[in-house]
Amino acid sequence: MNLDKQLIDQVRQIFASLLHTYTIHVSCDTASEHGKETVSFYTDFSSASDRIGVEVTASNSDKCMASITRDGVPTGITFRGIPGGHEFTSLLLAILNADGQGRTLPDSATAERISRISGNLSVTVYMSLDCTNCPDVVQAFNQMALFNDRIAVETVNGQWYQSELEALGIKSVPTVYVNGELLWVGKGSMGELIDKLEEKYGTENRSNACEPQRFDLLVLGAGPAAASAAIYSARKGLDVAVVAQRVGGQVNETQSIENVISVTQTTGDKLANDLRNHMEQSGAKIFDSRTIIEADLKDKIKRVVTKSGEIFEAPRVVIATGARWRKLGVEGENDYIGHGVGFCVHCDGPFFKGKDVAVVGGGNSGVEAAIDLANICNHVDLFEFLDTLKADTVLQNKLRALPNVTVHLSSAVTKIDGDGKSVTGLVVKERVSGEEKRYGLQGVFVQIGLLPNSDLFATQVATERGEILIDAFCRTDVPGVYAAGDVTNVPYKQIIVAMGEGAKAALAAFDDKLRS
Repeated sequence: MNLDKQLIDQVRQIFASLLHTYTIHVSCDTASEHGKETVSFYTDFSSASDRIGVEVTASNSDKCMASITRDGVPTGITFRGIPGGHEFTSLLLAILNADGQGRTLPDSATAERISRISGNLSVTVYMSLDCTNCPDVVQAFNQMALFNDRIAVETVNGQWYQSELEALGIKSVPTVYVNGELLWVGKGSMGELIDKLEEKYGTENRSNACEPQRFDLLVLGAGPAAASAAIYSARKGLDVAVVAQRVGGQVNETQSIENVISVTQTTGDKLANDLRNHMEQSGAKIFDSRTIIEADLKDKIKRVVTKSGEIFEAPRVVIATGARWRKLGVEGENDYIGHGVGFCVHCDGPFFKGKDVAVVGGGNSGVEAAIDLANICNHVDLFEFLDTLKADTVLQNKLRALPNVTVHLSSAVTKIDGDGKSVTGLVVKERVSGEEKRYGLQGVFVQIGLLPNSDLFATQVATERGEILIDAFCRTDVPGVYAAGDVTNVPYKQIIVAMGEGAKAALAAFDDKLRS
């Protein structure tokens, strides 16, 4: 694989400010096709900077490895197979971050938390170059290797090592193994991944308890509603803290966005970056990669505590924590997540090329998923619990025109079958007749909507079916506490609606401040 001159010139500009010297140690069978591609790729890549060199070692192994050292010292970062496609950015950031550069670097509190993760951890991340969720996970673990010398990370291009994925039963990416044991499947933020490592491997002694950080307003969450609330509040001159797992929230999982007024088309990644830029330029302070574990919102001064021990306080809080994918809650579902059960068609669909799959859910997301899968799969069965599809008419018409899609209405999924490694079928109950039927297939994509991320606040503010109840001004039943976006009972869970609700919550909070 050769990099074109234009791309090399762009990389040269990115690496112009490098302070350290880097060597990419390539080990492969230099006579094999993959070996030749690997050597060519890294030779071209290294030509973008005088501070980057390549050392090639011929081996008899079918594994094409590329490990990075900084000033002769291992960084703990290795790529197996060429990191092209979406992962090319991961390679760029591996070197930039090792050099102490790049906007994605964790802040000091998160870096300190990473350094305290216990154990000697050998991390293997299986990814696909077509996966849009994979780079976030790859980059997060690479940063962990840089801030904790007991962590070593190997990123594997699954398309080059299909037999290895088949042996492990991997049918969803990213999939992460640590010391040979499965740790994680699917999208994940830095905060979520740190949580999982701490839970499984523990941490070294924590430093002394943190002093509370006081602000005028706390915004919990960092999706469209949260960003809007933060921007509006900061523009009013308030000292605003945004505390969240990940900037963008659910937006990061969206491939194409075409219904944000005046923006004819954008992507989830770009919108998330734009939200971050706008918040930062407005003066809001972003504390991402945080998991909130305690919330006390009843008193005049509201307080939240993160898993790392940080304490944030303010007289007013906007809850905009969004929502997460809803699961079926049936037997076998959790057992086969990442091994046939998936939620992201764009990431995992290619693993089911030529196979039979099911989509559960007849809303827009479910019908869109079925249409996408029909282009690559042998057959798609779509199951909807109700007696009609809920998707837009134009999508339904497109779906029904596809010859390899069968729609099943009034159908309740009761079980997901498997052989211990992968999904082999789906058991469905026909609600009218009561008859149960088994469908043999290899993949199940769950598209049945979202659950509000309100668990932490359920005892603090009034909720209904998990949604935080708000009035026309986004006020909750607790003075000084506001809520906006998908976590609330506002109808129509749309990006544009969430942004408007976030602005409304910020204006209400500011108005209440003036009147108090």
